[in-house]
Amino acid sequence: MARLLHYSDVENVYDDPVRAARLAGALRTRNGDDALVCGTGDNTAPGVLALIERGRQALDLFAAVDADLETFGNHDFDYGPEATRSLVAAAPQQWVSANVHTSDGDRFAADDVVPHTVESVDDVRIGFFGVTDPATPSLNPMAGDLQFTDPYEAAARAVDELTAAGVDRIVALSHLGSGDDELARCVDLDVILGGHVHVERDEVVAGTRLLRPGANGHVIYEVAFGAAGTVDVTRHETADAPIADDVVNALQGRIEAAGLGEVVAVVDRPLDRRGSTVYGGESRIGNFVADAYRWAMATDVGLQNSGGIREGPPLAGEVTVADLVSVIPFEEPVVRAELTGAELLSVFRESSAAVVDFGEPGWWHSHLSGATVVWDDDANELRSAQVGGEPVDPDRTYTLATSAFLLHTDHEFPTLTERHRAGEGDIQFEVLAAYARECGIDPEIEGRIRRISGSGDAED
Repeated sequence: MARLLHYSDVENVYDDPVRAARLAGALRTRNGDDALVCGTGDNTAPGVLALIERGRQALDLFAAVDADLETFGNHDFDYGPEATRSLVAAAPQQWVSANVHTSDGDRFAADDVVPHTVESVDDVRIGFFGVTDPATPSLNPMAGDLQFTDPYEAAARAVDELTAAGVDRIVALSHLGSGDDELARCVDLDVILGGHVHVERDEVVAGTRLLRPGANGHVIYEVAFGAAGTVDVTRHETADAPIADDVVNALQGRIEAAGLGEVVAVVDRPLDRRGSTVYGGESRIGNFVADAYRWAMATDVGLQNSGGIREGPPLAGEVTVADLVSVIPFEEPVVRAELTGAELLSVFRESSAAVVDFGEPGWWHSHLSGATVVWDDDANELRSAQVGGEPVDPDRTYTLATSAFLLHTDHEFPTLTERHRAGEGDIQFEVLAAYARECGIDPEIEGRIRRISGSGDAED
């Protein structure tokens, strides 16, 4: 029986060598001659080690699990196309991508990346192709020189060619996120191994099994192809998997060499960084980050996007620079923006996933400093907003401290653009470290973001 072992979006798992080693142990335990180990993007970045190693720390995991196939996620280009090319050339697995091209229209890293491939496993010929979210240049400025073509047209070509090759099964390695539904409807597939959205999924759409193991290596999926076209799926948690000591040793060596061990603050009350906390509305970790931005840039408002705060263990005890890099592991500066009150109100409205149509239903995308908002979840309506204790004046000019990324992307807070840029500060984690040294890390929940039902009363 041919099997696939699926992992995705491990991102900053490398910063916790034991957790990375348990992921490796879970994959090793189930690997064998009848199995292929498949990744579906964002398995090289972001993270503390990723920032230092330019993604090459992932090679430790790839080698340890005898990885077979991989496609690109948006974060796999965090350090630019040349760094990605170098990493792909050094990686042991076959990279598969049907819709990533150079600015000239050539296939990206064509010497090491193929649009599709056929693997024979236990006498089953399985065709694979890879597709990546075409919005990647908007999501990741470092990918701006690449072209990401229509993934559905690329998938149709790949399926036609694989079908002509006489394969028994066809599998998509996808980093489309919610676009997997459209992919299932566009082409005839057995399985879509998906990623990009950090929420687990196991569903059937248009006769295709759609799988997504979530983020940070907590879960892997095992897919078994049975007789008569059946597909059996088993979910495995990695928390109690055997520890791969070679992975621990390799990653620990890289961490020790990075020199990010300075303690900048001591945290008595741990700050939760789980996705449910970060995307749920006001949080202590979000308040800490937004306060640091506003403090550093001396602005009216601080804004951090929820997606920029990476999931990981709570900040607790002695907090080092490395810990703060793991919270926001990007080389993006904090910028000062100037915008009207009317524009600021639009930014507040775009905090709701229902308004920007990005992410999962119910997600809240902003963390704020210097401002309070009341949002009606039933009506998808901003009921009130204040800055400095006063209602927002639509005609006044306000200053905002945020990540440069939010001026680049149109997927989150599309009101913010480069034309609002009025100054630039230090890199995000450097701002967090400076604030922690000066002010400590002990934020409170203060009612900065109130999400109410339609029957709730808005504040004046």
